[in-house]
Amino acid sequence: LFTGATASLRGGKGFSAFAGAKFALRALSQSLARELGPQGVHVAHVVIDGAIDTAFIRDTFPERYALKAQDGILQPDAIAEAYWQLHRQPRNAWTHEMDLRPWS
Repeated sequence: LFTGATASLRGGKGFSAFAGAKFALRALSQSLARELGPQGVHVAHVVIDGAIDTAFIRDTFPERYALKAQDGILQPDAIAEAYWQLHRQPRNAWTHEMDLRPWS
């Protein structure tokens, strides 16, 4: 399971190095899925599209952290549950790419 970001899908001003790395990670996951899928290995890429409820967000971006009360940032337990569900998928219905984003 690979973790991407919005930059996996599109670049942004001031984020060229990050976007390049995340684009490459997405391409790697696609290639590995095609190579390893026939051998029974599930490869998935998860786009995390939003702030995650961490001390870094709380301390550095208090205005973003204030959105927590409105389901405006991602909860680590919810992200972990999504990863667990990917892990448990039957191989006749594998997901390759999933986007996770907050409700508001």
